Amino acid sequence: MIEKETNHNNAGRFAFFAARDAQFKSAVNSCNFSNEQKVRAERVKLGLEMVYSADEVLITFTKKWIRVKVKNGIVRDKKTLKLLEKDYEDHGYVKVLTAQGIIYRVV
Repeated sequence: MIEKETNHNNAGRFAFFAARDAQFKSAVNSCNFSNEQKVRAERVKLGLEMVYSADEVLITFTKKWIRVKVKNGIVRDKKTLKLLEKDYEDHGYVKVLTAQGIIYRVV
């Protein structure tokens, strides 16, 4: 599986507004994807919820892809995660490591 690492700055005291803006943009961008692609992202989310113990697993829509983010995740089932990531690699999904968590780019 392709893994990338990125660095982002913290929004600081504007975190609430940054989060609200991100939710709004995600809602607008969700129109760019088909129902099939959205279902694929939901399946990835369910699979990750089975193998990670995380604060939150959420789906975000951007202009180019759908991201499934695992916030502060700890792996509960390494064997199943390895199988899932092999399947994700076969579908061309990308794993991105950030300071906030792990992001899987689905589309």
